[in-house]
Amino acid sequence: MEHDISIVTAHVPIIQSLLASGTFDVVPIYITKDGSWYSDTSFNDLDYFRRPDYEQDVARRKKVQLLFDAGLTIVWPGIKPKKLRIDIVFPAIHGTFGEDGSLMGLLRMANVPFVGCDLFASAVAMDKVLTKQVIAAEGIPVVPYVWFMKNDWEFHRNSWKHKIDTLRWPLFVKPVHLGSSIAITKVKTRSELENAVEVAFHYDDKVLVEESVEDLVEVTLPIMGNNDLRLAGIERPLSKTGFYDFRDKYLVGGKKGGGVNSHYSEIPAHISERLSAEVEDLGKRVYRILGCSGIARIDFLIEKNSERVHVNEVNTLPGSLYHHNWRTVGLSGVELVTTLVHLAEERFRTQKTVTYSFQSDVLKKVSGRKMIV
Repeated sequence: MEHDISIVTAHVPIIQSLLASGTFDVVPIYITKDGSWYSDTSFNDLDYFRRPDYEQDVARRKKVQLLFDAGLTIVWPGIKPKKLRIDIVFPAIHGTFGEDGSLMGLLRMANVPFVGCDLFASAVAMDKVLTKQVIAAEGIPVVPYVWFMKNDWEFHRNSWKHKIDTLRWPLFVKPVHLGSSIAITKVKTRSELENAVEVAFHYDDKVLVEESVEDLVEVTLPIMGNNDLRLAGIERPLSKTGFYDFRDKYLVGGKKGGGVNSHYSEIPAHISERLSAEVEDLGKRVYRILGCSGIARIDFLIEKNSERVHVNEVNTLPGSLYHHNWRTVGLSGVELVTTLVHLAEERFRTQKTVTYSFQSDVLKKVSGRKMIV
């Protein structure tokens, strides 16, 4: 599912806005579910991916190759290979191998600027447990939780059940590394818990169980910037399923949708000025604690009665960049993507001023004695 969402994000608004700007030569690179890389100008049209046979059509093409030689170059193989040097990369890959920092690490090694959060923030934010541990250590409020690995559950299940019983029910069970609310289940009984954990372990080897905030106001805040931060509108999802699930995020609104979330949320959220200020302050703190840059989205859980605010998750590649939200604060799709490109270039220039290696005579001091086998 995140593969298909990535295709939507790549086109709406990224490719569409980059082309509309008239400033960029857009070279689309499509990575298949098996990890093969392809590139063709036809991929710039979202209608291509609406074809029922597009995967078969892609597979008939020649894969592109990558060169990492003082930058990133893609190569179309053939008798006369065609080469093209890439100036900047705009990632649009949700989930594993993209949003988790894997792609960012590759691009750092290729010495090419790229849009969005860097390797470190991406890796931490992709792990829901690690995110909570890092921000809680800095005094950011999170709901009580328990986490465990698949091996823990298989061999010490009763022990973990006892730990889970210390939490206030109902509970949410979540795969730790998946986005888009995939395989997240709300449970009220032990029997539901067992099944929900099994489902979560079908998609991940690490599971989070956390207290559900009942009588909930859920809000989210997109943030953009490197050093100087710019905030979008605080958005409140109007869920129809009891919580912010995959269907609400991507399927409600159908073909008439104007992008992710555009048909089922209120912007700005109808919360008090005090709560708005607290959400904005916590959002900026979390963004800086994790070392986010470019763009990210911070999700919050507010207890309606006590008005206590908890940080829930951090998304370093918001679906469709939450362009519907940025539009409400006066930023068009073209302005959004061009600003993100400029932020990527700014960060790249800053990183160039950092020294990552130094001279050493350690090799001269290593013994040259041969090993005897």
